Amino acid sequence: MATPDQKSPNVLLQNLCCRILGRSEADVAQQFQYAVRVIGSNFAPTVERDEFLVAEKIKKELIRQRREADAALFSELHRKLHSQGVLKNKWSILYLLLSLSEDPRRQPSKALPRDAHSTPYYYARPQTLPLSYQDRSAQSAQSSGSVGSSGISSIGLCALSGPAPAPQSLLPGQSNQAPGVGDCLRQQLGSRLAWTLTANQPSSQATTSKGVPSAVSRNMTRSRREGDTGGTMEITEAALVRDILYVFQGIDGKNIKMNNTENCYKVEGKANLSRSLRDTAVRLSELGWLHNKIRRYTDQRSLDRSFGLVGQSFCAALHQELREYYRLLSVLHSQLQLEDDQGVNLGLESSLTLRRLLVWTYDPKIRLKTLAALVDHCQGRKGGELASAVHAYTKTGDPYMRSLVQHILSLVSHPVLSFLYRWIYDGELEDTYHEFFVASDPTVKTDRLWHDKYTLRKSMIPSFMTMDQSRKVLLIGKSINFLHQVCHDQTPTTKMIAVTKSAESPQDAADLFTDLENAFQGKIDAAYFETSKYLLDVLNKKYSLLDHMQAMRRYLLLGQGDFIRHLMDLLKPELVRPATTLYQHNLTGILETAVRATNAQFDSPEILRRLDVRLLEVSPGDTGWDVFSLDYHVDGPIATVFTRECMSHYLRVFNFLWRAKRMEYILTDIRKGHMCNAKLLRNMPEFSGVLHQCHILASEMVHFIHQMQYYITFEVLECSWDELWNKVQQAQDLDHIIAAHEVFLDTIISRCLLDSDSRALLNQLRAVFDQIIELQNAQDAIYRAALEELQRRLQFEEKKKQREIEGQWGVTAAEEEEENKRIGEFKESIPKMCSQLRILTHFYQGIVQQFLVLLTTSSDESLRFLSFRLDFNEHYKAREPRLRVSLGTRGRRSSHT
Repeated sequence: MATPDQKSPNVLLQNLCCRILGRSEADVAQQFQYAVRVIGSNFAPTVERDEFLVAEKIKKELIRQRREADAALFSELHRKLHSQGVLKNKWSILYLLLSLSEDPRRQPSKALPRDAHSTPYYYARPQTLPLSYQDRSAQSAQSSGSVGSSGISSIGLCALSGPAPAPQSLLPGQSNQAPGVGDCLRQQLGSRLAWTLTANQPSSQATTSKGVPSAVSRNMTRSRREGDTGGTMEITEAALVRDILYVFQGIDGKNIKMNNTENCYKVEGKANLSRSLRDTAVRLSELGWLHNKIRRYTDQRSLDRSFGLVGQSFCAALHQELREYYRLLSVLHSQLQLEDDQGVNLGLESSLTLRRLLVWTYDPKIRLKTLAALVDHCQGRKGGELASAVHAYTKTGDPYMRSLVQHILSLVSHPVLSFLYRWIYDGELEDTYHEFFVASDPTVKTDRLWHDKYTLRKSMIPSFMTMDQSRKVLLIGKSINFLHQVCHDQTPTTKMIAVTKSAESPQDAADLFTDLENAFQGKIDAAYFETSKYLLDVLNKKYSLLDHMQAMRRYLLLGQGDFIRHLMDLLKPELVRPATTLYQHNLTGILETAVRATNAQFDSPEILRRLDVRLLEVSPGDTGWDVFSLDYHVDGPIATVFTRECMSHYLRVFNFLWRAKRMEYILTDIRKGHMCNAKLLRNMPEFSGVLHQCHILASEMVHFIHQMQYYITFEVLECSWDELWNKVQQAQDLDHIIAAHEVFLDTIISRCLLDSDSRALLNQLRAVFDQIIELQNAQDAIYRAALEELQRRLQFEEKKKQREIEGQWGVTAAEEEEENKRIGEFKESIPKMCSQLRILTHFYQGIVQQFLVLLTTSSDESLRFLSFRLDFNEHYKAREPRLRVSLGTRGRRSSHT
């Protein structure tokens, strides 16, 4: 049974040292004490804790040594080890094995550090020097060591959870392993290194000043002596260090100065330096060049008021980073001053060497490079565009660089978010320097507020915001201003939006950016939905927006059939007169009569008050039918939906529908004339051919107009209106209603053949309408002549009967001859009437055939089917060869074209 001593960690560690070195306990006392010190410190490797990766490295090392059997055995043992849950730190064990395997290949060091027998260091961070890099608050400065035969140095000593020893306690031989140390120190922080140096310098310096120079100092002294070339100007490394510390601040040193031609710092050509020292000095001087670049940008922009709040925030973020950089430089300067005061210049080597400066400035250099890249990328940008430029640098896989840029982004974007929340919660836009992505035009009047006053500056939209979010932000503030200025609704926004403001500080902005898809999106969506809903409620309840929309459909689009028909009956005596003889007040009186006599009287007084008569511009020869139009007055908030452009569209559609309705009205009168006059003219058999021809042509026209009316009323107006109404009911904001209404108007204008693409069809249709009017005029003239002839014949017969009753001859020979002559003249005029009707029929059918040809080649499927309905019995197809192509073939051809 094992004793307690054998189980203690100290005994196990001592046995491990003896086993590794192959010596007795007395011979490994120094190594054992150093191992205790290392294990008791806060050192930890910087490599990722990946058990699988370490196991793969061990297997690759065994295969490289051509020990395939051992690699297979290790793989099997690792699999068994992985399946057991007794061991907790499997990664640490594998990493130790890997580190031990690397030791035999290293050159042993003859000397151990002088303080190997001392106890482990324990440091506390000074309270006067707080850390400012929150992204690595758990990390600290690092140190690396090499113990020749012990093999412990291969564990990659880098502090993760606590501060490391001061740079003066670096172990012998480190100067020959600077690149490895640089890799180990990749994760350190400049600011934490600064306070580590300050905290540890006195104790380590005391050791150095009392004892002999360390191995590092001796090696450096020897290398300088070996590098002497016997030049007239020999420069010590200490002098270079002093110059470098000045260069770090952008100040030329004695031997290192800025070369304006090459835009870089260069060591004086006559300086007697080894190539390695010269190269190291040039590498270090890059920090000064980066510092100058950043400082020059901040100095130029800090006093530029036109740079805006976002730009000033960016400069402030750069200043904050430069302050951390200056803090490191102040610690290095104080270290150098402390060594001067304690007699380092009396022959002892300084602890500040170029190689150590390379290590200590590794992370600050990365930060300055990132800041310099940001400065280059942000040149000439401001406002939201500047925030987008900074945000572009967060898309990197380096967490260190990403955390730095995110910290800067939180400062830069804070003014943008302040603008945004002021806009969406108060509707206020105080953007003096045009940095926000919402722009305002103060010259726009109130009636165009919604359409023209507020727009998006697309270049200023931050890249972390989507276009949909930007549009919603614009609508929120626009809705608030529309309510206040146009609707005169002074309801506080706190009653519209039940959310609290945010982003009162850069930290709030940073927290918000961590959850752009949820927290930020949620705030915008909540404000958008609640503000838009409140605005639509005000428009519908207070200003009856939907009622006015229905009124447009009933009156301007002829949806109120009884009213339109009665109005047309009342207006007929007035509208047949020349347009120049019409008076608007007379027509207004007729309109009011039609309203009182139909169901229109039950509409809201507000709607009827807006309904009015309008006379269009008069052209020579126009009648009242050509210039009459209904009008609907809009003002206030509803004028935002029914704009002047929309009302002009309504006017065009009304004129077209009114003309089509008039054609139907004319054909109804023609059919009524046929029915009334057929019995009267039965006693004139010679006139039957004319009547038949009139009846046939009128029937063709009635069929044409009925099909056109069906197409316009049901396929165009009703379908489009149903689609509009569904969209309006589902609209989330006023823009959706405006867009749906504009689509509705564009659709009916296009499908009613009123757009520019349908000009040929519209011309043919108007020609058909003209032929209908010609038929009415011709038929009226024919009926008038026939009725006059019939009246004369009836009068002659009546006169003849009257004379017979009186006992006289009914008619004399002269009178009978005169009567026969007049009847003969009338019969001679009948062929002329028939010829006139044939010509009218020929013109009409030619126009209809051309109209059908245009319909069949249309890209609109509904128009192609309209052509089928207009010629359902192929009456026109027999006369026109171009109509003999099948409907399906025409559809395929039009789709290919």
